[in-house]
Amino acid sequence: MGANTSHVTDLSENTSLKALVGTESISENDPFWNQLISFTFISPTNSGDSKLLEEAVIPLAKTLIQNNPRTGNFGALVRVFLGRTKELKISTECQDQLFIWQAHNALFMIRCLMKVFIREMSEEELQQQFSFQERAPGSCGEAGSEDLLEELLLNLVHLIVEVPLLDITYSILFEAVTTLLIFFSYQLFHKDILRDGLTYQHIMKGRCLELTSRLVKTLLYNFIRQEKCPPPTAHIFEPKAEGGLLYGLASGVASGLWSVFTLGGAGSSAGIDQDNNLLPLSNQSLLLLLVLVNLTDGPDWPNPFRQAITCFRNTQDTSSLPVEPPHTFQINFNSLYTALCEQQRCDQATLLLYTLLHQNTNMRTYILSRTDMDNLVLPILEILYHVEDRNSHHVYMALIILLILTEDDAFNRSIHEVVLKNISWYTERSLTEISLGSLLILVVIRTIQFNMTRTRDKYLHTNCLAALANMSAQFRSLHQYAAQRIISLFALLSKKHNKVLEQATQSLRGRQGDNVALPDY
Repeated sequence: MGANTSHVTDLSENTSLKALVGTESISENDPFWNQLISFTFISPTNSGDSKLLEEAVIPLAKTLIQNNPRTGNFGALVRVFLGRTKELKISTECQDQLFIWQAHNALFMIRCLMKVFIREMSEEELQQQFSFQERAPGSCGEAGSEDLLEELLLNLVHLIVEVPLLDITYSILFEAVTTLLIFFSYQLFHKDILRDGLTYQHIMKGRCLELTSRLVKTLLYNFIRQEKCPPPTAHIFEPKAEGGLLYGLASGVASGLWSVFTLGGAGSSAGIDQDNNLLPLSNQSLLLLLVLVNLTDGPDWPNPFRQAITCFRNTQDTSSLPVEPPHTFQINFNSLYTALCEQQRCDQATLLLYTLLHQNTNMRTYILSRTDMDNLVLPILEILYHVEDRNSHHVYMALIILLILTEDDAFNRSIHEVVLKNISWYTERSLTEISLGSLLILVVIRTIQFNMTRTRDKYLHTNCLAALANMSAQFRSLHQYAAQRIISLFALLSKKHNKVLEQATQSLRGRQGDNVALPDY
């Protein structure tokens, strides 16, 4: 990172970076900035390289923290980036890769520095990093630190919602989404819920508020499109001068925040991680969406992102409402449903499905009306079947989704009409032909038995039994093996119930004496 730098180990010795973090103030009009953001550094694409990058950036960032309140160089870097974003949409239309490449590099540097800033200081101290005491002659007019911070947040949101997703814009869109995620990572370092922070205030109440529905819609479409990272050739800009400049996908913070913004982080298979690495923008967009939706309401205002996610409608819905809910929009439900079915291996996609089923009446009605419910239910059942390989949060979400679905009588009837053949992941017994309802019963019962012998989780046990109870009135044409497992479960539960009663009786007799008459159980 920095001009003429090609490897992480070179960062500490890079003259341009030394100037940036040094004691001399640099005007944003200085040619130095064009040199700084025209670097040949290859951004990391895996967790190991990302950790090396972060370790190399930390001493530089700490030096900048000390000197920046006097030099204002970080604020100048932010203004250089803001200046580039004003022409970014036009540059995309004109295929101006050089302009996009430099804007990406500037944002990449801001993101790397911000990650250290947020970990090392409070928001009040961060605010000072966006201000300065003195400026070099010829610099642009001074702006308040809070205004510059809001301007950066606003430009990031504008960038996400306005710049089209193309091969040449993939990296900078990923950086914009990831940088917003980093801004919200302040909550990780506080036990109390943050409602008064600058980032929270700007996003929830400031000028970003009017872009709420567009941001939520764009993040959903990023998830729906599931665009893979473009091939390396799409990231190479070849100038006329001798040599080439490679700007790869910068995904350093993805691994750093992964275990926090996903539901569990532990217990995910290598195949799942590989899928996420292939779809970095889709994955980061979904994580940002979930973070925004789950922000707490303010003391006197609701979370606008939660309002948007709970009221959006299908593009095919032409009906008009007497009063339009705030921040509503329309999106293609069929495309969203397809993406949800395909991505349930990832716990963040399962959380999105739960959120939509629980909070968005329009989406829940649409899902329950589908005639291909097996495309959605089968991935959920596979999560429960491999309960020992999944983190507990993912299993809970999958189970709650089944609980919500089984509250609908039409669903409970229809699943017994869907016939499945050769379920490859069900290995306990060869099931050449079985109804979706019978398979659901088998998997839920297996989860109950696993819980009784291994985890002994009361919450999991109760919800599994509740799902079976919801379906019980609609049981019909059950597979022989499913019927057998129901009887075996009843026998097991009866045995345990009798054992508990016997222990309770003996305990009571021990306290009161053998001469006390006890009621018959």
